[in-house]
Amino acid sequence: MTPKIIYMIACFYGGTGVILGAFGAHFLKEKLSLEQLDSFKTGVYYQFFHALLLLFIGVQTEKSAGIWLTSSGYLIIVGIAFFSGSIYLLSTKDILGIQSWKWLGPITPLGGSLMILSWFSLIIYFAKSK
Repeated sequence: MTPKIIYMIACFYGGTGVILGAFGAHFLKEKLSLEQLDSFKTGVYYQFFHALLLLFIGVQTEKSAGIWLTSSGYLIIVGIAFFSGSIYLLSTKDILGIQSWKWLGPITPLGGSLMILSWFSLIIYFAKSK
């Protein structure tokens, strides 16, 4: 994956994180319970902070590449989509009418696990770098 693609995806996640944060604060505040809104905010926080991590991975990719750095990038990209995406859907399932989507529950920890693996992949990348 090229640094340009990584930067573009990171910016997409950052921009949509801001949009979803504003959407939650202004529109969903009146429609969700405090617990649901708190979950939605968690999705936004994780998306935004991991978008910053993805920018960092892009910078590192310009300096040197490697399987561990590349793996970290892919893991973060999919991890954000699974973790934050499933939280958004779970938090708003009553509004969206998707209460029967029971398969969403296991997607959240899977996404979180991918994000954790990304961080550990970075540890290996830095341990092996010169």
